[in-house]
Amino acid sequence: MFSVKGEEGKQALDRWISWARRCRIPVFVELAGGIVRHRQAIDAALDHGLWQGLIESTHTKIRLLTRIAFGFRSPEALIALAMLALGGRRPALPGRTKHPRISQ
Repeated sequence: MFSVKGEEGKQALDRWISWARRCRIPVFVELAGGIVRHRQAIDAALDHGLWQGLIESTHTKIRLLTRIAFGFRSPEALIALAMLALGGRRPALPGRTKHPRISQ
């Protein structure tokens, strides 16, 4: 579902809901009703590219980093560790050659 985002994703979901409501398979009809009940959250996920699974995953990683950083002297060290692990930037480490399959 999240491969098509924004308005195009909403239109595709509308088409599927319309089809599922007319479908004779009870599970699809029930699923369409559930999607309609949660439509506001689904639309927000399509608009912003965030959904609960991604948020929970990031939260779990931050909790793990907090346990790892338990002995650090200051919270700035934990923040730096989180930015390195989750920030998306991969600085080149000194003395290391670039791996051909990993973009740096």
